[in-house]
Amino acid sequence: MLVMMTGCATVPLVDSQTEQEAKKFSPPSEGMAGVYVYRDNSYFGSALYKDVYVDGICLGETARNVFFYTEVEGNKEHTISTESEFSPNSLHFFAQPGELYFFRQYIRFGVFVGGADIVQVHATEAKSVIASCDMAVPGTCSSTPPDPSELAGAQRTENTQQPTPSAQ
Repeated sequence: MLVMMTGCATVPLVDSQTEQEAKKFSPPSEGMAGVYVYRDNSYFGSALYKDVYVDGICLGETARNVFFYTEVEGNKEHTISTESEFSPNSLHFFAQPGELYFFRQYIRFGVFVGGADIVQVHATEAKSVIASCDMAVPGTCSSTPPDPSELAGAQRTENTQQPTPSAQ
């Protein structure tokens, strides 16, 4: 008899007031850039938790249909990393002060378990998805932070080729 188990991962969520404030997509603090990282409602990999790091610091553990918001220093390059099957997948981006940046973490097929990757997304698309997501409590990761040497070869976004990050 073959039994197939499925389920959805859950993570702790912030209170509704904090979530509603983040969903206003307000400009970040002076000299800072805002960063949204989300995982959409895709059923594929929904039972998996995957950690996300910003500059090697734990942002949080994602689950299906959740997002995080944080601020990073403007006029500086930053790295978004996600736990994957064998090593972290990372993306470098240059943050302009006063702008909002949006990244989608997604689950992909792996050899033994589903892996994860991350991609920068246009503001219009991201805002519509985030509107239906829950905001997760930041700061809990179950994996080891990425080694800085693993991040050196990470993909870099070309902000000049991307639509304006916060296109309001």
